[in-house]
Amino acid sequence: MVAAGVHIVPLMSSGDVIAVATEAERLGYDYCLVADEGFHPDVYACLGAIARATDRITLGVLTNAYTRHPAVTAAAAATVNELSGGRLVVTLLAGGSMVLSPMGIERSRPARMVADCVQVLKRLWSGQEVSWSGQTCSLDRARLGMGPQPIPIWIASRGPRLLELAGRQADGVILTVKPDLGAALSLVESAAVKAGRPEPQRFYLGRICYTPELLEGQRRTLSFVLMDSPRRVLESLGLTADEISVVEQAAGTNRPELVDELVTGDLLRRYQVAGTPQECRVEVEQLARRHSLSGVLIDALSSDLSENLAVLADSLPIIHDARP
Repeated sequence: MVAAGVHIVPLMSSGDVIAVATEAERLGYDYCLVADEGFHPDVYACLGAIARATDRITLGVLTNAYTRHPAVTAAAAATVNELSGGRLVVTLLAGGSMVLSPMGIERSRPARMVADCVQVLKRLWSGQEVSWSGQTCSLDRARLGMGPQPIPIWIASRGPRLLELAGRQADGVILTVKPDLGAALSLVESAAVKAGRPEPQRFYLGRICYTPELLEGQRRTLSFVLMDSPRRVLESLGLTADEISVVEQAAGTNRPELVDELVTGDLLRRYQVAGTPQECRVEVEQLARRHSLSGVLIDALSSDLSENLAVLADSLPIIHDARP
């Protein structure tokens, strides 16, 4: 059975974030990850409450190294790990336009930022005093007050350098573009082989759009996804050279509205698992088998609690019927 998880994008109240997480555990989900979205409910405050309200489900944060110093992330994550009895995973990503641009933060040297963050987390979670200097941050006789923390590190990315970093150093990798899974995993696998280490666990993250309404709901974020994607991913989605030029112009000027007209129904279906529940079940199973997935994570990003709870209930059997 493929593991099932929910990825909560907190475009909702903090109480609803907690309600979605507790319902995920009740239904039998294996993972509950919450995104660090900056201007929305604070991820660590929510995860701390979820840790106390759940007993079994593995919790996680998706965060970046731009909006929080990695040492702050190390301490916050260790706190949640302690509160949950050791149930936390930390997923690092480069940071996207939806968060960084409104804060006036330039997304510079993303691979280096994440690589330095990995080093800070691992060194501080050792429980030892650490003095260390990277290219984007440093530590001077720093020690985590909560002692050793064996917290897994995952990386979520579409870019080649971060996928290679995941192969070399991460415990798990999260991929989000359906037609790019094979190419992305090839980069991860090659890097792991060169590093002489086992491949990280493989997770696919995306909505399972078993109704037209769910597919249409993905439209609100896909422009930002395209702006933050390398050319390899854009080509895997079938964009032409002229369309890719539009995406690159939008990314360079922070104008997602330029991309909106490219987000057609066909593009949405290429990007996500979509169709009837039975068609989605078949597609998820094919993806799991073809790419040896460890788990499938679905998005919960509606501002309506009842819609999120319905997605949880309806998506779980689609995932659990899949075989790796």
